Amino acid sequence: MKIVSIVGARPQFIKEYALSKSVRKICDYVLIHTGQHYDFELPQLFFDQLGLSKPDYNLGIGSASQGEQIGKMVIKIEALLIKEKPDIVVFYGDTNSTLAGAISSVKLNIPVGHIEAGLRSFDKTMPEEINRILTDHCSSLLFAPTITAKQNLRKEGIKKAVYVTGDVMYDAILYNLKIAEKSKILKQLKIKQKQYYLTTIHRQSNTDNAKNLSNILEALSTTTIFFGM
Repeated sequence: MKIVSIVGARPQFIKEYALSKSVRKICDYVLIHTGQHYDFELPQLFFDQLGLSKPDYNLGIGSASQGEQIGKMVIKIEALLIKEKPDIVVFYGDTNSTLAGAISSVKLNIPVGHIEAGLRSFDKTMPEEINRILTDHCSSLLFAPTITAKQNLRKEGIKKAVYVTGDVMYDAILYNLKIAEKSKILKQLKIKQKQYYLTTIHRQSNTDNAKNLSNILEALSTTTIFFGM
């Protein structure tokens, strides 16, 4: 069985790692990087520090308007899928790379698997929300991380081939705990274990809205729940 996996954005490299670590042992596996994140500090850092497998193909798409970026991806991905003839194509999350992969695959009648299917913000002003909805409705296999995600799919009429598989990001954490334990970052920042939060706040609706950002920071400052293994 041949699987083509498509990634393009920073988090997808980590998600792909969690999947490929197991899948490469039993399948013919091809990794396509669209180049959506093209700065060395983004993907290359993960390849070096986490020992990720280098992509078999780097499309080098880079930045552009959404329409242009997706269009270029569809053209290049389609050509590679015709060449590689995979049994299934898998992709992750809600990026332009994900949607482009879905469009390219279904147009060639290749089964597609969507990892992190069913996640919803219910805000269609977000490009990512459109990407994830369209991708789910193109997919042959839908791997939902939670029961709630499965329920979201059911409400949209998607009831077949939906599997609750858990969160690949959590799997990635488990795989890389030993690397994290060797890090000297806590000492460099002069902070102690279980006495800090690490968060990513990157949505425009959060960072560009003073009230939303203030609410997030207030919630973090008052929360006393710690994450432990």
